[in-house]
Amino acid sequence: MTGGRHIQPNPPRIALVVFSGTADLKWLKVLKPGFRHCFTILENDDRWIIYDPLSHQTEITIIEDLSLRELVEGYRKLGFRVIPWVVHRAAPRPAPMGLYTCVEAVKRVLGIHAPLIITPWDLFNFLKKLKNEFYP
Repeated sequence: MTGGRHIQPNPPRIALVVFSGTADLKWLKVLKPGFRHCFTILENDDRWIIYDPLSHQTEITIIEDLSLRELVEGYRKLGFRVIPWVVHRAAPRPAPMGLYTCVEAVKRVLGIHAPLIITPWDLFNFLKKLKNEFYP
């Protein structure tokens, strides 16, 4: 594999974009309550990959034996906002430069090239407004 390309083309797949109001760092408390962090959960065959870009490190976790519905309902019961999303291949051009934040990391996973989306609240509203074919 060269240039970050996979051998086979990636078909569209499901992602869950999860929004949290938790803020471990004091400066994050300036963000809108309920929207101080975001991460994504990606479908991969019969597994789910949690990609959680935190300020001090990125956590990656594999979950097996849970359905899409169980994941969505489970996170919502814990007080998180969850938007199911279908990830399509982004246009083959560089994404705009941006600070490495949870929002920027999630935008890269989803293939969103929108430089004015900088907070979890911005991302939430963008996804709600766009409503791709999987939005409930």
